[in-house]
Amino acid sequence: QVQLVESGGGLVQPGGSLRLSCATSRSIFSISAMGWYRQAPGKQRELVATITRDGRTNYADSVKGRFTISRDNAKNTVYLQMNSLKPEDTAVYYCNVHNPWSDYWGQGTQVTVSS
Repeated sequence: QVQLVESGGGLVQPGGSLRLSCATSRSIFSISAMGWYRQAPGKQRELVATITRDGRTNYADSVKGRFTISRDNAKNTVYLQMNSLKPEDTAVYYCNVHNPWSDYWGQGTQVTVSS
């Protein structure tokens, strides 16, 4: 069973920043694209950002210019730096690992943006 360890969620005021982390095994990380998705109450899960093995990134329009996804191949970890957070960013954020043979999800971490 592949394990994804997420961290970094919490409560932050509008305009603040958070950084999410997701670590997994080297064998999975090295062959996979990584991504972050989120699900707000009453809404479907949606893509936030993805990054390929060679570092190509893709973002949802709603987070472009505010969020940055990156990966540290030495630490088998993907990050999501979230700046200028808005109340509408409030959701459970899920890490995703994707390769041609498998697709895995983290347990989710809550991000709440509120004053």
